[in-house]
Amino acid sequence: MFVVRPAGPSDFDTLMELAVLSGRGFTSLPEDEPTLRDRLALSAASFEGAVAAPEAWYTIMLEDTVDGSVAGVAGVKAGVGLKRPHFSLRVVTLAQSSPTLDLRFDHQALVMVNECAGWSEVGSLFLRPEKRKGGAGRLLAQSRYMLIGIEPSRFAEMVLAELRGWFDEDGHCPFWEHVAGRFFPLQFDEADRMSASTNGQFILDLAPRHPIYVGLLPQEARAVIGKCHREGEAARAMLEREGFRFQGLVDLFDAGPTVSCHRDDIKTVKEARRLTVAIGTDEEAYGEEALVSTTAIGGFRAVRTPVLIDGVKAIMSREAADALKLGEGEAVSVKS
Repeated sequence: MFVVRPAGPSDFDTLMELAVLSGRGFTSLPEDEPTLRDRLALSAASFEGAVAAPEAWYTIMLEDTVDGSVAGVAGVKAGVGLKRPHFSLRVVTLAQSSPTLDLRFDHQALVMVNECAGWSEVGSLFLRPEKRKGGAGRLLAQSRYMLIGIEPSRFAEMVLAELRGWFDEDGHCPFWEHVAGRFFPLQFDEADRMSASTNGQFILDLAPRHPIYVGLLPQEARAVIGKCHREGEAARAMLEREGFRFQGLVDLFDAGPTVSCHRDDIKTVKEARRLTVAIGTDEEAYGEEALVSTTAIGGFRAVRTPVLIDGVKAIMSREAADALKLGEGEAVSVKS
C-alpha cells in the first residue's frame, strides 16, 4: 500500500534523487542542496504549525508501506508572491484599427505580470518513472487537495498550478532559445536555478518591460506558448478533472501553462466528507475504493483504499487504518 506523509529534513537524499530524475525545466525541484534543505525544513515547520499560515509550504512524500521506499513528491504552497514577486507572462489581445482603411487587426502579445500574489499553489508533483501506474500519481495529486480541505482558511481563495513547458527530444526549449533567453544572458539551467533559489531580483532587472508581439516570433516559439511538456500531460489532465483551467498565463522562461481554480470549487475539496473510522473484519464486504486522509494538518497522511460508508462511519481494513495511524472512532476525510 502507498501512503502519503509529510516530508522533513531526513528526506533530503531522496528529494535530491527525485530532483535529479525530474530533469530540465522542473523549477520547483532544483538540483540545489541549500534550496532543498531549506524547503524540507520549512515543510516540517509548516506541518508543525510553526510558521504563519500564508508562509507555509507543505511537501509530501508518497511512500510504500512495505519497504519504506519513496515513489514521489508533491507540494502545496499556501501563498506565492509574498516575499518575492511571482512573475508570469499573460497572453493578451491588442486590437488595432484604421478607420481610414476600414481595417482592424487583433495582435496577440505577451506581457509580464505579477497578478497571482497571495494565491496558493499546488505543484512539485513528480513520480519515479517506474511508479507511474496503478493510481499512484492520482493519490499523490489528490492528497494535496485533501490537505487544503482540512483547514481551507489556511489557504488562499484562488489556487494555481504551473506546468512545465515544452522541451524537444534533445532537451532544447524553443521558447527560451528564441525569446526568454534573449533577455537573460544565462544558460536555461542557471536561470531556472536562480529563479528557485534567489529573491528573483534578476528577473525584475532583466525581464522585458514592453509587450512581446507573438506574431513577430519564430514559429518554433509561437507553437509552444501554453504547451505542456509531454511528461506533464497526465498531470494536466488530473488538474482539469479537479476543475483547473488555463486562463492565459504562461511561464516566463519556458511558456508552460499556468492553470487555476477557486479553492472551494476544487472537486476533491468540495466532495470530501468528514466521517469516523470503523475497522472492518471482512475485506470482501468493503465498498468502492476511496481517497481517505486524516483531518489534522499536523501528521497528515492519506491513502487510497476500499471503504464502506455506513452513516457517519467509514469502514476500512486494519492495514489502511494503520497506514493512516488512526484507530477506531477517530475522524477521517473521505472522497469517494
